[in-house]
Amino acid sequence: MSFSTSLFLTVFLATSPAQLQVSPEKVALDRPEASQQLLVKIPNEGGRFRDVTRQVAFKVTPAGIASVDERGLVRPVSNGTAELTISAGDGAASKITLPIEVTGMTDPQAVSFRNEVMPILTKARCNSGGCHGKAEGQNGFKLSIFGFDVESDHQSLIKESRGRRVMPLTPKQSLLYLKGSARVPHGGGRKIEPGSYRDRLMLRWISEGAQLDPVDTELARIVKIEIEPTEQILLAGESQQIRVTAIDAAGTRRCVTTEAEYESNAEAIADVEPSGLVLASDIPGAAAILVRYLGHVAVCRITLPRPGVSFEKPPEQNLVDGLVWARLKELGITPSQLSDDSTFLRRVFLDTIGMLPSADEARKFLADKSPDKRSKLIDELLERDEYADFMTMRWLDILRADQLKISPQGAVAMQRWLRNSFTENRPFDAFARDLLTVQGNTSAEGPGSFYKILPKPDEAARSVSQLLLGVRIECAQCHHHPSERWTQADYTGLAGFFTGLKLKKLPNGEQAIVSLGGNDLPHPRTGEVVAARALGATDADFSAVSDRRRVLADWMTSPDNPFFARAIANRTWAHYFGRGLIEPIDDLRETNPATNEPLMQALTQHMREVKFDLKAFTKTLLNSRVYQLTAETSDSNETDEQNFSHAAWKSLPAEVLLDAISQSTGVPEKFNGWPEGYRAVQVWDNHMPSYFFRIFGRPVRATVCECERSGQPSISQALHLLNAPEIAEKIGHHRGRARMLAATDETPEKIIEELYLATLARYPTADELTLMQQAFGSGDRRAATEDILWALMNSKEFVFNH
Repeated sequence: MSFSTSLFLTVFLATSPAQLQVSPEKVALDRPEASQQLLVKIPNEGGRFRDVTRQVAFKVTPAGIASVDERGLVRPVSNGTAELTISAGDGAASKITLPIEVTGMTDPQAVSFRNEVMPILTKARCNSGGCHGKAEGQNGFKLSIFGFDVESDHQSLIKESRGRRVMPLTPKQSLLYLKGSARVPHGGGRKIEPGSYRDRLMLRWISEGAQLDPVDTELARIVKIEIEPTEQILLAGESQQIRVTAIDAAGTRRCVTTEAEYESNAEAIADVEPSGLVLASDIPGAAAILVRYLGHVAVCRITLPRPGVSFEKPPEQNLVDGLVWARLKELGITPSQLSDDSTFLRRVFLDTIGMLPSADEARKFLADKSPDKRSKLIDELLERDEYADFMTMRWLDILRADQLKISPQGAVAMQRWLRNSFTENRPFDAFARDLLTVQGNTSAEGPGSFYKILPKPDEAARSVSQLLLGVRIECAQCHHHPSERWTQADYTGLAGFFTGLKLKKLPNGEQAIVSLGGNDLPHPRTGEVVAARALGATDADFSAVSDRRRVLADWMTSPDNPFFARAIANRTWAHYFGRGLIEPIDDLRETNPATNEPLMQALTQHMREVKFDLKAFTKTLLNSRVYQLTAETSDSNETDEQNFSHAAWKSLPAEVLLDAISQSTGVPEKFNGWPEGYRAVQVWDNHMPSYFFRIFGRPVRATVCECERSGQPSISQALHLLNAPEIAEKIGHHRGRARMLAATDETPEKIIEELYLATLARYPTADELTLMQQAFGSGDRRAATEDILWALMNSKEFVFNH
């Protein structure tokens, strides 16, 4: 404990009636390798507690019974009882004592491979996908990924490699002992420090005969873990130790803080060390610390506010604003100002219909003085045909409408179904039901082609789960989900809904989807039949249906489904705001909470209240002041990337950018085999050759994840916009905007104004106008006009939505 820290605690406790607090209230250690993490805290301002575990002094009396390190980790030394004194200075308020009891040092209970050795292998990453846990193993030694198959791993260790991995008669000659500690060369490097408690436990397990489970397996089975704290508010630079306790079926509690795994979902805000120490940065926000042990997971929620920041809450347009302002107030982040009309105009056009406003539309909107003009514009855009075109393009990507796999006819059929659905504003629950229960010709208008790329029940199950529920269950195909409660049985049970599907060949050579009832599937590891069941639900009842998917559709779209409304609400929010309240948007789980949980809950309920009307839901989002904030940041919110204190800069999708270039230049793109005048967002053929699409990240439709579309800018993109002959041809086209403007009698000021309106949806500033007028100094109006258009199209303001 440093002098400054000791002085602070002494002064604080001397002037405060509150005392040091510690958990647990007593320490019991029952084996040589046992440990107990202590948490020492003091009350702080605002009703919160501050972790001072690493800032106090520890003393064990009598010495020689146990030891306590600077982290507050207690370890046994010899059998007996002792008293631990924790002090932060002089005075009764600055001290606290608790009893210590140490047993089992001379005749300890045998080591459990399942509960003690496996966590060490997992913590050391021995069974990770990059080491012995990968499909082919490593150097002839294979473990189950994340240790999901304990029996198999035990067999690999004691019976393979001619028994050299563990040698109970000569334990110190065992390869497991020698290689793990790098006493002999090991390709993975040193995983266990020689002489450490892990090293000693491994040696003891081998010397005891390398048993699987020395005690009653069922009673010793870990049934859950508890963590402390489950949530904490930290200020910049503060830390918080997490304590993890495993509880078995007999109710026995054991500290497993040292062997648990920790992972932060927002390292820039709060990182976590392997020991479970959370370290706060100086960036306000929230982080979730995932804690994992033997297949069980828990989460510690960390909030990092910036104290001393106050601001007057901006006006509230609807439920979105109030909940965002409340969160920003809590975090001490000041929201940006409202965007100007031109910024809003361009943003909402690109977000809703995937195209720029025309110069005339921009001029008209900017001249309108009506107080409700933004709301009216939102209503108008959502009724335009281009809205249906843009949403159709997005969902063709999500539904994997790869024309090479589903045929051109299948892609067209799906495009028509999607476009009609968005034109008619079909409720999303009905849309999902159509997708789940479709039957008949896959080339007929509808989503039937979706099942041509998902012929196996498990493929359909995991894609539908990710797409409609926002649950990534594919990890549970081979092992227990490492970050959630889902097991292989859950994965198999969900796949059971799709076992009755068949693709039947029709006389005309096309295919039709038929449902033939189906059957339950065997567990991939045990072989036992697993009854079909939805995620977290009871076994399904198919007595009243012939198509198993109808039961799944009923469960999915029911009002009490915990995933469905939340998933589409988060996906829709992410489209308009640049990131989801939950990220990734299709990874909804308890261990990945929303950055603003009250808002996420309110939006989920709102989606149900509007009866899954996506246009009504979208209007709520777009009419909020939060959506209409400027992207310009302040010192207060420039580091905020998760709380929506300002608008985000979003890359334009490849198709939208190409259409924007065509709009701005006045020269439509000619797509091979397509009639002139088609926009890029209307082209269903995802394999149409296009260098532009390739470098700007158009997805190949290989997964249902929207992350497949690349939004990262690159040098290739910049060079293409700067130098590509295709772009130059559009700018200089004899029927293009630049040539037509140059041929008029308009003044340079009017030409510049028109170009700004057509590309950026705004008028040039006085400085910009002065600068651009210099291009006309040579007297070549055509060259000047083309140069200005080229410059505007290569600006950040053009290639991003903001």
